[in-house]
Amino acid sequence: MPKYQFRVEVEPQFLPHESEPAQGLYGFAYTITVHNTGEVPAQLISRHWVINDARGHTEEVKGLGVVGQQPLLAPGESFQYTSGCRLRTPTGTMHGTYFCVAVDGERFEVEIPMFVLDAGGAGAASARVLH
Repeated sequence: MPKYQFRVEVEPQFLPHESEPAQGLYGFAYTITVHNTGEVPAQLISRHWVINDARGHTEEVKGLGVVGQQPLLAPGESFQYTSGCRLRTPTGTMHGTYFCVAVDGERFEVEIPMFVLDAGGAGAASARVLH
């Protein structure tokens, strides 16, 4: 088992009530679960997202923590949160990284795997994770 390691799971969801297709706005939520699969307690300090729509428009989002928190996770612990974004197309992708610091001072990054945002599908089609 690696000493410094988080595993990230993502479940995206289309939000019809947060969307205005006639205006070119599509709302999405994503629920993220971060698991500390390493050997050392570590804290999630910041995030960096890359959001792409179907027209090739890219938006980058950087900031401290997630949903106003910087969770400290002991080995085996998990943290779950839900956030969202809006696209100008009915499909797109997101991926990114978390910057973390272990209690012994070691700094490391965690990859957030690319996932698909899809307003046209429900269930399996909107929950695809690209590797």
